[in-house]
Amino acid sequence: MVSEPLTGWRHVEVTERRRKQEFVAQMQSLVDDHYPDADCIRVVMDNLNTHQRYAFYEHLPPAEARRLLRKLEFHFTPEHGSWLNMAEIEFSALWTECLDRRIPDAATLRTEVAAWERTRNEDESEIDWQFTANDARIKLRQLYPANHD
Repeated sequence: MVSEPLTGWRHVEVTERRRKQEFVAQMQSLVDDHYPDADCIRVVMDNLNTHQRYAFYEHLPPAEARRLLRKLEFHFTPEHGSWLNMAEIEFSALWTECLDRRIPDAATLRTEVAAWERTRNEDESEIDWQFTANDARIKLRQLYPANHD
């Protein structure tokens, strides 16, 4: 799942597995297909074991890995804080609006997810993010140093 919350755009890629090579392919698509003219793409994600910079070097030639990594700026949500990742909000919407039933096979799953994605993108469904820095300082106080001004 990739999402640009302020514009209401998202893209979901259904894959057989969730490995490093699928992560690298998704990031390569983000750079080359979705944002080819961007100088820097900020990617917020959880600390899943597949979300590693070295995965680019494991699955791509070094020059290609460097090219992609120069355009990507990774920001990780705190451990046990994946709910801070707006893509998780999109996953929740996907689940309640599309996947809350039995889907018989991968082809049907891809078709259903693509239809959901198309509808959400056409509606420009934005994420109403209301979690502020002050909220973070309260909720995640163990991660923020005390301010002694």
